[in-house]
Amino acid sequence: MATKLRWWPRFLLILSLFFRVRQTAALQYTESHQPYAVDHALGVHPVVLLPGNTCSQIEARLTDAYEPPSAFCAARKGDGRWSLLWKNITAPDAEVPCFADQLRLVYDQAAGDYGNAPGVETRAVSFGSTRGFLADDPEPLMSELCMGKLVEALEREGYRDGETLFGASYDFRHAPAPAGQANRELSLFRRRLRALVERASRANGGKPVILVSHSQGGYFALDFLRWSPLPWSRRFVKHFVMASTGAGGFVLSMQGLAASIISSSSSVSSPAPADVLSLPSVGRTFASTFTALPSPIAFRDDTPLVVTRNRSYAARDMPAFLAAAGQPPYSVQLYETRALPVAVNLGAPVVPVTCVNGGGVPTPERLLFRDGRRNAPEVVYGDGDGVVNLASILALDEVIGGDPMQEYYKSVRIANMSHLGVVSDSTALQRLIGEILVATRAVDSRVM
Repeated sequence: MATKLRWWPRFLLILSLFFRVRQTAALQYTESHQPYAVDHALGVHPVVLLPGNTCSQIEARLTDAYEPPSAFCAARKGDGRWSLLWKNITAPDAEVPCFADQLRLVYDQAAGDYGNAPGVETRAVSFGSTRGFLADDPEPLMSELCMGKLVEALEREGYRDGETLFGASYDFRHAPAPAGQANRELSLFRRRLRALVERASRANGGKPVILVSHSQGGYFALDFLRWSPLPWSRRFVKHFVMASTGAGGFVLSMQGLAASIISSSSSVSSPAPADVLSLPSVGRTFASTFTALPSPIAFRDDTPLVVTRNRSYAARDMPAFLAAAGQPPYSVQLYETRALPVAVNLGAPVVPVTCVNGGGVPTPERLLFRDGRRNAPEVVYGDGDGVVNLASILALDEVIGGDPMQEYYKSVRIANMSHLGVVSDSTALQRLIGEILVATRAVDSRVM
């Protein structure tokens, strides 16, 4: 009989999103220009949502080329059928190694790109609909994390899925790459999102869309806008509302990797055979694992973020940190040549932007591995939203707001509000919906 799996919530790097801070929220904001004048007669513009990490559902099918780790994992090989790979939370625990093997990414050095394991084909579910990241998820908390409350709030304002409200699910395992490097998955996503935006605009009288992202979805949206021709963006994207996303990664992303550093020795432990096909180990193969690492663009000084008995690691020491954490040399090189250039060259999307972030929540700022323990570091907390550090949030003001090409930028910080709370807490939702409605009703003075 199928039993509910208990492993996948622990796999989520964003477990700390579950910190709930329910104090009365105070609002702070800065903006680079005066707010748009609001013309209520214009009506609403379509909204396209990009959810956070691990929210998008992924289907898989196995071709004859698939080489399973066991006969048990070969049950669907070559049958041509698509079945839910992520998040399949009702499957027997015995299938976890199968999921892990089919979920892992492989970097093809000849192609210069990430891809699935040989014989595994994947696709995001229900692209274009919010059902792509909300359907069939019985966990209320995960529904909140994956924009469930936001969708409900927008529906109360009259938005309807497939008519004025759309969802852009994506493969969260992948990440943006610098110009000139192969990135098939992101290229495909950009084409699909461009077609979706154009379709949403046509279905609503030619009105340009409002892009709304949460967490990792913000990086995918920024990448999309970076690769979109400016005339196209000005025609089809009215505003970009980015929630719970910083400009420089966050310290919490280092914790799972740091657990592999034995602080009492310079050696690196190898995973036990039983752990090789565990989901936490497979997560290390994802390109997106590097995206969230603290970037020198936000963590600029030599302040140590991880401290072991042997040495300390600041943001500029990330290659050494990854090597000490057991990442193979080619992965360290990929960080330096693929992930880091994107992080330090993060730029303004040029379309009008409103950033909405939480703050005032204890957020891991430094991890101390001083007594030889691998899985339970002493955590030094600072300010942030429980996941994204304040330094990363503030970096948005310079990276986007300080760019002379950015005509409109507004930063809203909601005090005493968590990463998850920005898209689920009633007070934060009221402000977030308000920003979306102001954007959708704004008189746009830009030249098309």
